[in-house]
Amino acid sequence: MTVTNLRPNIDYWTERVDLAATFRWTERLNMHEGVANHFSLAVNDEGTQFLMNPNQMHFARVKASNLLLLDANDPNVMSQPGAPDPTAWGLHGSIHRQCPHARCVMHVHSIFATVLASLADSSLPPIDQNTATFFNRYVVDEEFGGLAFESEGARCASMLSDPKKKVMIMGNHGVLVIGSDPADTFNRLYYFERAAETYIRALQTGQPLRVLSDAIAEKTAQELDDYPDQAEAHLREIKALLDAEGSDYAT
Repeated sequence: MTVTNLRPNIDYWTERVDLAATFRWTERLNMHEGVANHFSLAVNDEGTQFLMNPNQMHFARVKASNLLLLDANDPNVMSQPGAPDPTAWGLHGSIHRQCPHARCVMHVHSIFATVLASLADSSLPPIDQNTATFFNRYVVDEEFGGLAFESEGARCASMLSDPKKKVMIMGNHGVLVIGSDPADTFNRLYYFERAAETYIRALQTGQPLRVLSDAIAEKTAQELDDYPDQAEAHLREIKALLDAEGSDYAT
């Protein structure tokens, strides 16, 4: 059973535990990158206060208790002890400041999503159920401007104003996924990587693609939007597996 009361003095404990589990599983799936990449989760109504992983900590070591609690509107964050990675602050701080609907933000350089982001045409055609999941639900950033310090982060955040667009394919960079909570966001991140892999491997065959019609792609995407409790069950099972192994993610 997941431990949720070892550190009751830390605010937002349930949220911390759920977010920590997603770091551990992202590492398990080799979707992380060294001590880079970041996840964040808003914890106030305005979306401006958020949890995020510590600077330069490997995903396999992230725990509920060592997540940072930051305020996107605090101008002194980067000058304080234990400051976050500056690119994480630039990107995630900007999104939580500008996009209150983006409650949870996950950014990785996972292999297949990054391959997709490196193509001249980074769009994802609906060729199966997983790729159809994202039909009309992503944006492609074609203006990569270097590391995501504050100006680059603000530019990226400006592309997420439409709540329906929950994935940003970051050209020449990676992928960024937003959602309502860690379960919703991680589930979307997981399936986007699967979808990107299917597409890239299909391209590798050199054969014509069987692309779904717009009508069927949208119907499939809507059906998956409305599919009950899949994301919650996915995270619940991840935590059960981690707990069975004696993981310390929830400490």
